[in-house]
Amino acid sequence: MYLCRGSQFQATIEKEKKPKHFIRQPEFPGGPKALTQFIYTQLRYPAAAEAEGVEGAVYCEITINHKGVVTDVRMLQGLGFGCDEEAARVLKMLQFDVGKNRGIKVLFHKKIKVQFKKPVAQTPAPPPQMHMQVQYVVTPAAPETPQAPQAEPATQTTYSYTIQLP
Repeated sequence: MYLCRGSQFQATIEKEKKPKHFIRQPEFPGGPKALTQFIYTQLRYPAAAEAEGVEGAVYCEITINHKGVVTDVRMLQGLGFGCDEEAARVLKMLQFDVGKNRGIKVLFHKKIKVQFKKPVAQTPAPPPQMHMQVQYVVTPAAPETPQAPQAEPATQTTYSYTIQLP
């Protein structure tokens, strides 16, 4: 980049930043939030764990090869009742982005916690009842000729309609 100051030209050279680590770590596309979202959208609560009311966390260590594929899942702390197997199934589906590591094929190890909570029983909400109420008031017309005040007051008729929509 050249800067011009009057008749002088000054060249500035921007240095390339060195990577923080010698070996580039694998990253899940979209970052940690996308990783968590992917895990919990794919996770199915095991029937055996649901029957026993088991909740908790499964701690796993995954091995990622140089292509970003999860090759091994090892349980560090499990829950049982099918939770360990379900966590392993979902973690094996992960695909990471791995940068070039100077031609070296490196295996990476990453620890992941998978949380199991009982699914909340959702009762289907009834469809909203929409209704409209219309009210008509009918009064008799006043006579056009002025007369003596009537002894009877004018009567009003009221009609009410309620319309329910599906």
